[in-house]
Amino acid sequence: MTYLDHAATTPLHPDAVAAMTEQFARVGNANSLHGSGRAARRVVEESREALAETVRARPSHIVFTGGGTEADNLAVKGLYWARRAADPRRTRILAPKIEHHAVLDPLHWLVEHEGASVEWLPVDEHGRVDPAALHEAIRRDPGPESVALVTVMWANNEVGTVQPIHDLVAVAHAHDLPIHSDAIQALGHLPLDFTASGLDAMTITAHKIGGPIGVGALLLDRKAELTPLLHGGGQERDVRSGTLDTPAIAGFAAAATAAVRELEHESRRLAELRDLMIDGVLQAVPDAVLSGDPGRGFEDRLPGIAHFCFPGCEGDSLLLLLDAQGIECSTGSACSAGIAQPSHVLLAMGVNPELARCSLRFSLGRTSTAEDVKTLLEALPAVVDRARSAGLS
Repeated sequence: MTYLDHAATTPLHPDAVAAMTEQFARVGNANSLHGSGRAARRVVEESREALAETVRARPSHIVFTGGGTEADNLAVKGLYWARRAADPRRTRILAPKIEHHAVLDPLHWLVEHEGASVEWLPVDEHGRVDPAALHEAIRRDPGPESVALVTVMWANNEVGTVQPIHDLVAVAHAHDLPIHSDAIQALGHLPLDFTASGLDAMTITAHKIGGPIGVGALLLDRKAELTPLLHGGGQERDVRSGTLDTPAIAGFAAAATAAVRELEHESRRLAELRDLMIDGVLQAVPDAVLSGDPGRGFEDRLPGIAHFCFPGCEGDSLLLLLDAQGIECSTGSACSAGIAQPSHVLLAMGVNPELARCSLRFSLGRTSTAEDVKTLLEALPAVVDRARSAGLS
């Protein structure tokens, strides 16, 4: 198997396996007062401290959740509810259409059920938000006092484009607006500094960096007002109730620590493999179109993502043909009731809908090798030819 879908999920890091295995043999609810409970609480708090160090945050900023989707929902809905409760005029939410569905779907839900209105921030052909566009949207009638929050992802999960987060935060804060960023794809691949970023809320998750599936975190500034989604035991600052998964949290912290420790070397290595892949794909299939920022610096695109459109091919056909040869990747498109839809990210970037249906995302991770890239490049020309022939028949 040649696995080129690390942006979807990546293998567990050995450090995470070791940390989780140690906790699986133990018992204890981190909210119990007896010895076993206190031991579990110590693991949770030490993990919180370790995780905070990896993203340059305070331990008190970290709210553990059941994954990235929950953390995004908590941020978007919670900030909106709190801001609207404080001032009923605040019903506008500003966001680009390139967001992950973990953000987009809560936004649509707030529109349908909670009286919100979403104003879509334009992106350029690379998928990047211009801070000037954010400023203009905030100032647009009925003005800044009607805005509840801004949310812009740190780096796009499909095309890999990195956003100018610090500049966007400066614009939002100039109008006293809270801003959230989904940094799930950025963690472990780009240096993250939550405190220096100025963000009010930031989402991360474990399974993209070699941690377990089912645990994530919302980094929340202590000054940020947020209404909880879940009510129960009042764990996690009364922001997120629920018994904490001590083994998963330990695995999350171990994976994050390893990812940041290895970040400089791994980012350079993955960028080299990515560039080898980009150059090879464009040579093997000359009319393939590279998506996202054409720059190859870390300020331009994620080191491990290469996304292409292959004219005349259905993305699903390409994926299945590659899968039949043991090469696993992603279309980067959403499927509804078995009907392939063009990528909402590409459409927001102005890509023709027909071309947007022809996309594949190849994403690299810790276990990726030059041999993986070679295997793809050897198989791709014949696969594209076959997919095009099937499309013409």
